[in-house]
Amino acid sequence: MSTRRVALITGGRRVGLAVSEALAVRGFDIALSFARSEAQAQAAADAAARHGARAQIFRADLAQPSECSALVDSTVDAFGRIDAFIHLASAYVQRSLADLTVDDWNAALDVDLRAAFLGAQSAAPHMRRLGGGHVVLVSDWVAASGRPRYPGYVPYYVAKAGVIALTEALALELAADHILVNCIAPGPVLPLPGASAESQAAVERAVPLGRWGGADAVAKAVVSLLESDFITGETIRVDGGRHLR
Repeated sequence: MSTRRVALITGGRRVGLAVSEALAVRGFDIALSFARSEAQAQAAADAAARHGARAQIFRADLAQPSECSALVDSTVDAFGRIDAFIHLASAYVQRSLADLTVDDWNAALDVDLRAAFLGAQSAAPHMRRLGGGHVVLVSDWVAASGRPRYPGYVPYYVAKAGVIALTEALALELAADHILVNCIAPGPVLPLPGASAESQAAVERAVPLGRWGGADAVAKAVVSLLESDFITGETIRVDGGRHLR
């Protein structure tokens, strides 16, 4: 079995690219999952490989419970181990309450919350055999602030609030196995595709630091958590102080 650490990252798009590259630089081999964005996941894997990492992508529909555990199994089959599970995949859709459907509700809860639980649950036995590991989940700065701020995101907000509770519960359950579980709550990191210059400028005015954080802000937070051996059950806001206003 290789002695290089292995990180499984769900979601290989913009933030996934930054996280995978940052971890590859620090000696991790990288497994990346994708649902539809195969080209972007492959680009992230290629970037990791340029830093000497073994990198492989796996297609997985994380809304399907069986595919969550299968993704972990595929990672262990390919690399021989798993040291970190980092759940970036998310379903983010704005829709009014009157127009919400059960499918809309399930899309957010299944991917953001249930897949986080199932991935961590499946990865834990493999980490236990190694003597420990890390789980990093992703919430949202709004959920970390403890109150909704924007209408139209009921399932998303509920799912992300649940991720914080899941982080704390898993941290307690897995502490004896030296598996540290933490959560990152990003704020204005990257503009949504197609966002106007005016809307981007409005976000910058609302952020005390006066700028977007960039995908590297999340990557740096992930790295800091993976380098710690005494932080667990914590939610860290990576939002440039946005929650202060």
